[in-house]
Amino acid sequence: MTFRTRFAPSPTGPLHLGHAFSALTAFELANAHNGTFLLRIEDIDRSRARPEWEAQIYDDLDWHGLHWPDPVMRQSERQAAYDAALDMLWARGLLYPCPCTRRDIDAAASAPQEGVPTHGPDGIIYPGTCRHSSKRTGGRPENTVLRLDVQLALAEAPAPFLFEETGPEARCVTFCGNTLLSDVGDVVLARKDMGTSYHLSVVLDDAAQGITHVVRGQDLFDATNIHVLLQRLLDLPTPIYHHHRLIRDEKGKRLAKRDDARAISLFRSYGASRDDVLHLIGLHRL
Repeated sequence: MTFRTRFAPSPTGPLHLGHAFSALTAFELANAHNGTFLLRIEDIDRSRARPEWEAQIYDDLDWHGLHWPDPVMRQSERQAAYDAALDMLWARGLLYPCPCTRRDIDAAASAPQEGVPTHGPDGIIYPGTCRHSSKRTGGRPENTVLRLDVQLALAEAPAPFLFEETGPEARCVTFCGNTLLSDVGDVVLARKDMGTSYHLSVVLDDAAQGITHVVRGQDLFDATNIHVLLQRLLDLPTPIYHHHRLIRDEKGKRLAKRDDARAISLFRSYGASRDDVLHLIGLHRL
């Protein structure tokens, strides 16, 4: 098996130190295994994606000495693949439309049972308001939110589920359907303004690129349960996962796109060298 990993940023803001750590970690691992490092542009959020941010991604990664084969996969060019998967899941009765607003979901989830988690990988866990009231016959509706009926999905792809983790806590991770039902809920697989979602797109794109090792931050560890379920439903391989540590600010908060003060481009403008950035994120020169 040829080692193949990727870095998949969204062009919705500047890359920060956390992005540098993730990209360099993936690149180092690929080189250590005589593998291939790929770049993918996750630009499904067309309302926020900007050409200038995409250009900055290429420039910052090149400055770090990273290289990748062309052409670069761009999610905005893969809607046909996402539509095909959604059509398949809809035909099997595993999706349902959900017109609930964020306010509706907040209100419905405002009085949870004691000991039941309220938040999961997608934020507030959806309480299933539309699960039994939404129509699932006929053609797949467009321009609407579609959720995965996790309970029915588990009946088609029964637990246990497992994936191999090679991050700081390397182990074989096994989880059951009850975890998905209680801690995740019916996740969104198509958004009204995108026609897809992060969870669906990342699973299909990793399979299309032949990714064998997914390298990403520890904050996405819980989302892996969703992705393994989707891989089972869509008959796709489950890659090995490497969830690395997060780069945090002086208060211990993980960096986000809004942390422009930690943007790679800003450090560069101040005259920081590549070694300076590597020191800040705790890596050595490649």
